[in-house]
Amino acid sequence: MIIYNVTVNVEDEIHNDWIKWMKEVHIPEVMKTGYFLDNRMAKVITTQEGETGHTYAIQYTCNSMTDLEEYQEKCSAPLQEEHGKRYRGKFVAFRTLLEVV
Repeated sequence: MIIYNVTVNVEDEIHNDWIKWMKEVHIPEVMKTGYFLDNRMAKVITTQEGETGHTYAIQYTCNSMTDLEEYQEKCSAPLQEEHGKRYRGKFVAFRTLLEVV
């Protein structure tokens, strides 16, 4: 199993809207692609000195790298673009791939 982890830090001013939009729109749209088995969203509670905003890890689980690669080729660009347009300049994100052992 593969976990596709997206870590996002959002600014205070968009925080409440971002949480609502992620839960009601974005995550359901990602799940509708059919590539993922489940998902979870967790707030990062450890911070670095001087860090601002709110950081979250959104994790999507899929069966294989093949499934993830197909999702990335066929579906991820428009979903990431929608997020980027909505919150441009108000967040930073990075992605990590994990393998369940």
